[in-house]
Parts: sequence; structure tokens; C-alpha cells
Amino acid sequence: MDLLLDTTSVCALCVPDPSSSQLLPGAITRCREAGGRVWLYAGAVQPYLRALIDALGAATQTQSTPSMDGPLRQNAQRRLQACGQDKQWLAALGADIDMASADDAGTGQMLRAVERIGPDRMRLLTSDPGLLDAHPDLAIDAATFSARQDSTGQIGFIDLATQQGRIRAPLEAGLHRVLHHGRYVMGPEITELEQRLADYVGVAHCIAVSSGTDALLVALMALGIGPGDEVITTPFTFVATAEVIALCGAVPKFVDIDPRTYNIDPTLIEPAIGPQTRAIMPVSLYGQCAEMDAIKAIAARHRLPVIEDAAQSFGATYRGRRSGGLSTIGCTSFFPSKPLGCYGDGGACFTDDDALAAAMRQIMNHGQDRRYSHARLGINGRLDSMQATTLLAKLDIFDDELRRRTEVAEAYAGALRSRGAQRLGDGEAAVLLPYVEAYNTSAFAQYTIQLSDREMAQQRLDAAGIPTAIHYPIPLNRQAAYRDYCCPDCTPIADSAAARVLSLPMHPYLSVEQVHAVASALMPDGQG
Repeated sequence: MDLLLDTTSVCALCVPDPSSSQLLPGAITRCREAGGRVWLYAGAVQPYLRALIDALGAATQTQSTPSMDGPLRQNAQRRLQACGQDKQWLAALGADIDMASADDAGTGQMLRAVERIGPDRMRLLTSDPGLLDAHPDLAIDAATFSARQDSTGQIGFIDLATQQGRIRAPLEAGLHRVLHHGRYVMGPEITELEQRLADYVGVAHCIAVSSGTDALLVALMALGIGPGDEVITTPFTFVATAEVIALCGAVPKFVDIDPRTYNIDPTLIEPAIGPQTRAIMPVSLYGQCAEMDAIKAIAARHRLPVIEDAAQSFGATYRGRRSGGLSTIGCTSFFPSKPLGCYGDGGACFTDDDALAAAMRQIMNHGQDRRYSHARLGINGRLDSMQATTLLAKLDIFDDELRRRTEVAEAYAGALRSRGAQRLGDGEAAVLLPYVEAYNTSAFAQYTIQLSDREMAQQRLDAAGIPTAIHYPIPLNRQAAYRDYCCPDCTPIADSAAARVLSLPMHPYLSVEQVHAVASALMPDGQG
């Protein structure tokens, strides 16, 4: 639960009484330990300052007069600015003024803000007994809050709240710009985002689209994939990879995976190529790129395009080159849980091919070459301006978050290896850690391990309040929708992985202590 500080709380923090208790600082600490955030209300700056001026005057026994208001106000401003350095500022919305039932409008607006966010997610922290009595469902005091909190803290599978705290100011500024210019579709943020993403990946063109799934579909349509064609891909992935192939009327031809990286095994691709093969679609799973040089060499011999499904690997590198820029077309997803995610669905296509870029730009916008002129079959696959401005704010911290993800992965490896886990390919153990090739960097969209007894491990982690996920429990060639495309027993490595993999919490803001808590719950006695 988050806390919004009212004027009494701000005064207690900024003008502390030497004889006062540590209940308020303790409540704020407990809030953060449990994964909550502490807020100041942007619409209450003047009420905060007025209360601080009065408190400073009382503390120094200085009478508030016109001659003294200037120095007191400057002092109050400095203290409020210092107080806000480690806290979030909650935007004031027009609807907040609706609730003015408290004695002053500032407090009334804060109560309204808590009400719109939801008292199950936020409370107004106050020491005003009248406010506590009048609004017991919205306001709370420090002692009551501390008594309710779990001091162990909550480990989230992902943590968008902490990330949002880092980008709150540019995020709100960007969203307000969109609200003011009103170009919600195809706004200027789209052009800016596409240029920044193309520069980041190192390609000539980026086409922003409405989802990672649509990115793959647009890529296939631009290459002319259709009925009777075959596309070679992996069965060990999210369903969208095969789904878009089938939606084009083509056939997904599944090839088994490498047992260490979980990506498609290049040695099995060439034997699978037939007269109807029109493309190869490797997936860069869990954040690590597939073996793209080997795949492209095979594709070149057979004059086939390669589409990298980089939905989980944006930001990763393969032999010094960025994921998304390694093949004919690269496609990624900006689903909220991805390493670079928006606050809804989003995706992008990348290419150095001018003709393909022009085709994809038309396809994602109903096939238009100009307004109301439809040169080709297309879809409504446009990214909206709100999502683009979210991604622009997140791009500013993206490299730092990638570095943190790597540090979390290294902390996991150290904690689990000390308990007997082994890296995939290094030997047999009850717990096998991810394997990343020496020439790769992973975006660590997931931290996925293998276990000899997954069910027992999940029970231990669940009992400790630690969330997990299975990516993916059923290979696509065993799914009812795709059984006709491949022998269900032709991918034994994918079958084995599906029965053993388990994804642990992974995000840039996991602490070393939380990583060790996960390791301890997973392997309490040093054994899986």
C-alpha cells in the first residue's frame, strides 16, 4: 500500500520535534520495505508551505508578520524541496476538487485523490484525529499503518511501480503533451520514437506497431507469405509466433531447440527446408538472441528471408550487434512486462531494406499509400501516441535497467550455485541455471531455470509468498490448434524443457536480499 502525506505529516518530517516519536519515519520505512511508495500531492504545494511556515514560526517562536513571512517562506520552501527528493509527486486532476468535505480544500483534494486511486492501494497518512474519525476508510495514522505492514517486504514477479517512480515527471509531461495536442493516433511522438529505436538498434528503419503479434504479422505480410507457404520456427515460444504464420494461411514448421539456450537449433533447420519453405522465424527466447549467423548462412544458401522474433530480447546483443537488427526483419514487443514495455500493447519492426520498410508502413495502416488509397492488403496495426510517449520516457533509463537485470541474474547465479545449482551444460544438478553464450548479452526478460521437481519447488516458493511462472508448459506442436502442422513427438528437447522450466521473479529493482530470499526458499537445504 502507498502513502500520501498530508500537511500534518509533512510538518512532522520537515520540522521535527526533538521529543517526538519515530512512528512517522518508521511507517514510511515499512511502506517502502513492503514495496509501497510515498507520495506528496502536487495540488497541495501551497497548503504544505502554509503549514510549514506556521510550524517554523511556532518552533522558533517567531510571530508571522509581513517582514518575517519572506524568510520563513524561503525556509519552508527549502525544507519541502528536500522532503520531496525521495518521494513521488502525485498529479492533481480536475476531479480531485469534487471532494471538499474536509475543513480545507487542500485536504479535501488529497482525500479525493486517495479515493480515485483506491483505499486498498493508497491511504492518506495523517495525525489529525478529526480527519481520522471523519474518513477512517481513506486516512490512517502512522501507528495503525505500521501495525498492518509485513516487515519482510513483497517480492514481485515484475515491478513497474518502482520503475514508474523513476520516470514519473517525464512520463506525466509527455502524457500531458499528448492530451493537449490531441493527436492520439500517429502523433509526433511516433516519429520521435521510431527514430530513437532505429538508432538504438542500428538499422535504417523502425516501424512502430500496435503489438508484438502485429509486428510479426506485418513482417510476414510484407514478405508475401501466404497460403501454401511454410515458415520454419520453434515450438518452444509464446503462441503468437506460430499464430501469425497460420493467420497468413501458411504452415508453421516446427524445429526442435538447443538444450542449453532454448532457442531453435540451427543444425536442424536445413533438413527441414522443403520446396514450400518461404522464411525462417527464430525466436530470441528469455532475452538471449538465437544463433543468428548460422541461421542467416543457411537462409542465404536457400535465398530465404529471416524474421527474428525479438519480443523478449530487445536490448540484448549478439556478437556486438543489437537484437532486432540481425536479420531481414526484426520484430519486438512492448507489452508491459517486457524489458522495454509500454502501458498497454505495442511493438515494432526493424529493417535496413527500404522497400520492406515502405511495405510494412503501409500494411500497418490499412495498406494505405496515401489517404483513402489502399495499395495493398493491410491491418489496423498503428501504435498510439500515449504508448509512444511512455516508451520515450522509459528509453531514458533503459540501458541502466539492462545493467541492473544483468546484476540480478548474476546475484541469482551466485546464490543458487552456492546451494548446488549448475549452469545448463556444466553438469547434472537438481537446479540448472540459464546459459548465456560468451559472445551474447541477455536482456533477461525472464530468469528461467530447470528443475528436477518443479511442482515441489513451486510449492516451496508459493508458501514463501514468491510468485513464479512457467514459460512455456506446452510446446506449440502439442497445442490443439497446431497439432496438424507437425508430429507431436518430433521435438523431444522442447518437450523436456516444457516439463522442467520455471521462471523466477526478474526485474531491475530486485535487491540482493530479495534474490537470496528466493534462493533460500527454492533450495532451503542446498538441494532442489
